[in-house]
Amino acid sequence: MAIARALSNDPPIILADEPTGNLDSATGKLIMELLLDVRRTRQTTLMLVTHDADLASLADSRLVLRDGRPV
Repeated sequence: MAIARALSNDPPIILADEPTGNLDSATGKLIMELLLDVRRTRQTTLMLVTHDADLASLADSRLVLRDGRPV
């Protein structure tokens, strides 16, 4: 429901903080497919914060932080 509410006003930027963190892998995959599809079809920016290296690998660009500093 939170995703639907966040997307309802067609935002130019989607901020997603650990969107799959508390989900099983199958549901997490569906959520990421949804977010990536929305990004592609609406031509929006998706900013994703994650500790999951597999999710991070889906990004066009990445900023990696270690001890609070970019590396």
